[in-house]
Formats: sequence, C-alpha cells, structure tokens
Amino acid sequence: MRLLVVEDDRDINRQVVSALEEAGYVADKAFDGEEGGYLGESEPYDAIILDMGLPKADGVSVLQKWRRAGIKTPVIILTARDRWSDKVDGFDAGADDYVTKPFHMEELLARVRALLRRAAGHATSQIACGPVVLDTRSGRVFVDGNPVKLTSHEYRLLSYLMHHTGRVVSRAELTEHLYDQDFDRDSNTIEVFVGRLRKKLAVDLIQTVRGLGYLVDPTQPPPRV
Repeated sequence: MRLLVVEDDRDINRQVVSALEEAGYVADKAFDGEEGGYLGESEPYDAIILDMGLPKADGVSVLQKWRRAGIKTPVIILTARDRWSDKVDGFDAGADDYVTKPFHMEELLARVRALLRRAAGHATSQIACGPVVLDTRSGRVFVDGNPVKLTSHEYRLLSYLMHHTGRVVSRAELTEHLYDQDFDRDSNTIEVFVGRLRKKLAVDLIQTVRGLGYLVDPTQPPPRV
C-alpha cells in the first residue's frame, strides 16, 4: 500500500513516514499544500494523511479540490485544531477520518489500517483468502495456521492483492502502489516477487491472467483446522 503524508512540520512528517514504512507501507511526503495537492492529483495513493494548516494552500482547500476533481482516495486529517467546527469543516470537505495533535502513533496507524480495510470492503484486521490469512495489525501471514516469513516487498505485494481480491490487478498498478515516487520502477520485478510468493505460500492463491495481470480468487476453500 502506498500513502502520502502532507505535513509542514518536518519532524512530524519524518516520524509519520518512518512509522508507516516500519509498518510495511510505502510513503511519499510533501511539506506544503501546493506540492501535496499536485501529488494527490497525479499519483495513485491508497490513502493520504493531510495536515489542515499548510503553507501555500490549506488542507481543506486541497481536499475540496481533490474531491471536485473526482479523486476518491481516503483521507485522514491530521491537525492541531480541535474545535468541533474545524472537524465539521474537514468532514464536509471530504475527509474520512480526523486525528488531533498531539497523537499516539499507534492510534494513527490503527486508523490507517481501518481506513484501508473499509476502502477494500474488509471488516476486520485479518483478511482471509482460502488457507492464507493476512494479519494487517501484526504484519504477519499464515497458511493453514502456520506462519510464513516474507520480505517487506513480498508482504506489500501480497497485502495489495489480498486487499483487492476478485479483481485483476495489472503489473503496472502493482508497481505504482508498491514503490515510492523516487524508486526506479520496473514492472518486471513484480513477476519475480510473485514467483517467490508462490513458492513460500505453497498454495494456488495468485493466478496469472495472461496479458492482464494477477488475480486472487476470494472463493477458495478456508484453512484446514
């Protein structure tokens, strides 16, 4: 999953980006409303953390512009403003959640997980597909109840596919959502990671749809107990 953090306080920006990366996400950053607004319009993020009091363009204005342009990316407002009227303004502008500074990083991460789950139509932190269970809270993967050790790239790839079960995901889409904007993207590496995942999972979970991409079928039988 690829996220954008738009926060002008460089210490907070760095801390949030580091926490997201440690949790297994890819995170881009911006420090003002102008740059953040451009990235939010031009890059396919899975979620955005947006400060309200930004230089050059305030967060509410940036969010309103995104929504008018038809951009439906889930957004968490992150701000020091705690008046109820400010919260109403944020939600009316199109925010999906609201976190007030100072905040606990674990709470922000939990809200990010919940936002991504809801956007993909999942109700809990565990996403099951056949014998494979992905625990988004712990960042662990199980097959028939047994833990499977994955690299960070393998986990991100599996997580994206399992968040989008029942839909063919192209290699280009995976590349856009698994790497940050500064990474030298090569969709051929996706094929390598899919091959590694198939070997480690040792189940027929990820299907190749020739000429289109990859599919995780949600109708597979459940884990053996």
